Amino acid sequence: MTYAVVKGAGYILVHTPDMVLHNGTTQSTERIINPDSDYLKELPNHLRSFDEVVEYLPNQVYIGNMTPGELGKYEQPWVDKKAEGANKVGKFGEIMPQDEFIGLMKIVDTFDLVKLSKEFSVDVTKKLGDHHFISEELISRIKEGEEIEEIEKLIKEQGAEPLYNNGEIVGCVKRAHDVDTNLSAHVIFENLAVKASGTLAALNLIEKNNINPEDVEYVIECSEEACGDMNQRGGGNFAKSIAEMAGFVNSTGSDTRGFCAGPTHSLIEAAALVQSGIYKNVVVVGGGATAKLGMNGKDHVKKGLPILEDVLGGFALLIGENDGVNPVLRTDLVGRHTVGTGSSPQAVITSLVTAPLDKGNLKITDIDKYSVEMQNPDITKPAGAGDVPKANYKMIAALGVKRNDIERTELNSFIEEHGMEGWAPTQGHIPSGVPYIGFGREDILSGKINRAMIVGKGSLFLGRMTNLFDGVSIVMEKNSGKVEEEKGASEEEIRKLVAEAMRGFASHLLEN
Repeated sequence: MTYAVVKGAGYILVHTPDMVLHNGTTQSTERIINPDSDYLKELPNHLRSFDEVVEYLPNQVYIGNMTPGELGKYEQPWVDKKAEGANKVGKFGEIMPQDEFIGLMKIVDTFDLVKLSKEFSVDVTKKLGDHHFISEELISRIKEGEEIEEIEKLIKEQGAEPLYNNGEIVGCVKRAHDVDTNLSAHVIFENLAVKASGTLAALNLIEKNNINPEDVEYVIECSEEACGDMNQRGGGNFAKSIAEMAGFVNSTGSDTRGFCAGPTHSLIEAAALVQSGIYKNVVVVGGGATAKLGMNGKDHVKKGLPILEDVLGGFALLIGENDGVNPVLRTDLVGRHTVGTGSSPQAVITSLVTAPLDKGNLKITDIDKYSVEMQNPDITKPAGAGDVPKANYKMIAALGVKRNDIERTELNSFIEEHGMEGWAPTQGHIPSGVPYIGFGREDILSGKINRAMIVGKGSLFLGRMTNLFDGVSIVMEKNSGKVEEEKGASEEEIRKLVAEAMRGFASHLLEN
């Protein structure tokens, strides 16, 4: 069996402090319910600067300038520590400031729904012109801009969504329909943020891995938003719209949704599409969720912390045909949380971790690194959710003891050796398994590890359609270096077969 391989990864963060204030659902809801709340008054004092976001240790890990192992050497919490020599550009991607991202939202807007002021348009055009790889062709889409009075009129009279930078209105997003709530200014804003951050991730994937965009044949988008109108609310298609912006001219695509588990579902689907021979190169991409900005802000402010959920996250992966070098995706070692699995911790870990390992006659210790829900504990601990990755590793280790794969005395050493500190922002789908794929690919290529398991989990009950939980997993493994040839007859063999058949047919005619 010839497995698909992971050929590259791209990871991006976007610092969006004004979007925390105006677009995160925690703040938006508070503004409706309690507009004079102490939280809303205090919130602006807890926003970080762009430099502080760049210097934040987990963010440097996310874009590849630090490894998870290096992060683990720092004592938690990390919020009061700075990464020395921090850079907004990393091995895997970049951290983009808010003004450039607003410009990117204008760039990816094909229906002229984003209106930027003339002054801001000039400034952001110059800034993006200094970006290390965004093309002049894309930047030219920003155009001249509008008078600020016209933008304010659209906001006041037509319900346009304001775009703020440094507390000032610099533009707006218009509604795309007069009565269709699915095309309201708010929804269009969220969807353009997904498209822009997904496009940025795809562009970083191309740039960091020296990929020819024309080689990509299919794109799967796996964020937690949905685009469509009143007749097909979540019909899509983010994937093809991002493909257009990224220059994947030979690709088509579709969206896959599975709440937080969506990226791992998409990774498995991409591997299957390549392995089957339908497509040679598939990109999996996920944009960020503005709704989740400042989601745990009340707890952070209450404890005197800065708002740590102040970045949008995005990622992109290239899955391609086996090249004998890159790590393979073992589609025969896939874990599934089925309808009948149950929701107990033991049942979940059994279905996602030990069941696929049993298929390959592997022990829990045969997986060198488990990439689970890699949420940053700096964010989750103050909110009362604890250290999410560590809780997952404890469950895996406990099951290892029960299976006699490890001794009870080895519990802590197992967590340290096979686990990692969480570093991903709480963007829902972003932390769920995929943040380690870039590092995992490098660790396997360098010989540090042989296998990693990517585990994605999802909360299906959030849609109020079912109480079910969800999850899938897949093993990423060192390439054996052997690429099986396609099983089939050569041209010469076909000629021989045809000749033999003709001789047989002729003999049959002579006999009769």
